[in-house]
Amino acid sequence: MSTSTTPVKPLSIGAIKLDIPVVLAPMAGITNTAFRRLCREYGGGLFVSEMITSRALVERTPGSMRLIGHHESESTRSIQLYGVDPTTVARAVSMLVDEDRADHIDLNFGCPVPKVTRKGGGAALPWKTDLFRDIVEGAVASAGKIPVTVKMRKGIDADHLTFLEAARIAAGAGVSSIALHGRTASEFYSGKADWDAIAELKQAVSDVPVLGNGDIWSGEDAVRMMDQTGCDGVVVGRGCLGRPWLFADLEIAMRRRAGEQIDASIVMPTLGEVGHALRRHTELLSEFLESEEHACRDIRKHVAWYFKGYPVGGEWRARMALVTSIAEMDDLLGELDADSPYPGAEAEGPRGRAGTPKRPLLPDRWLESRTLAAGERDIVAAAEVDASGG
Repeated sequence: MSTSTTPVKPLSIGAIKLDIPVVLAPMAGITNTAFRRLCREYGGGLFVSEMITSRALVERTPGSMRLIGHHESESTRSIQLYGVDPTTVARAVSMLVDEDRADHIDLNFGCPVPKVTRKGGGAALPWKTDLFRDIVEGAVASAGKIPVTVKMRKGIDADHLTFLEAARIAAGAGVSSIALHGRTASEFYSGKADWDAIAELKQAVSDVPVLGNGDIWSGEDAVRMMDQTGCDGVVVGRGCLGRPWLFADLEIAMRRRAGEQIDASIVMPTLGEVGHALRRHTELLSEFLESEEHACRDIRKHVAWYFKGYPVGGEWRARMALVTSIAEMDDLLGELDADSPYPGAEAEGPRGRAGTPKRPLLPDRWLESRTLAAGERDIVAAAEVDASGG
């Protein structure tokens, strides 16, 4: 852990006060209420929903209405919205506020997925400064006292960076914090995150909290990012896949940074403790999905992440992928050597698909102007319709 004794200041996002300045990044198919509750059992922070499309929310599709649900234990209800039409985004925000469904709203301007960028959404959108401004200003106005934040990438690629100008626009619109993933859309999750860009952003908008995102695999990484960049907090995504105890590591590292003496054994779980976390995750999924069998299917994508580095064979993993009940899961977990110790570095580091650098898919002639042309407004409208489905 870091030997620094510089105290970590609590993070204020509007009226929300976080003693531990950590935010769980929205991840599709991952950060549902079950996973959020599990992570909260290990450490503090702000735990954000999966990305919800604004059109789907306005249309009240069953999928979107399910995803915005929060368990009663979630004291701060945080929802991330995706949208490319200012009117639709504003309507979605108004719905969340008027119906008292959220305490915090985050706007997604960082998604690098081709099906999103090819319609001008996600990381491609801040290139059009007028569109970006209209969306953020409309969302902030519709939110009233509910804090609105933005999450973005550096830009489209190294030749088309947008983060500094977009951050200034967002700060001027009244957002409560700005999170920057230190990669461009073209980099996807490959290579090394550019923490220098996070430091540059902090200098550019010093009056708004700046959160850093990218390559945080441990509590030590988070402290190092904050020390190096001066950012006010961190956003954690892939690092917690199969490792909900990362939030314990983050809290311990930050408290130790402030001089506290805390036992760190929880972040070095035995094989039995990993099995317990997997089972707990499945229980919470069963409650959320209202089906034990569905929960057992959904947890399958997490198994490799949970047991990364541990002495668990392929045949056992294959059997785990076939369980349809928690009772069957218990039988399999009972076969493991519960006292098998934490394997160290083999269980740590990157997880999830990094992808490879590639040219982002964009609307035709998107890069020719920083403002939205008449024909491009039709593309934006189509993007809202295509994203409709929850």
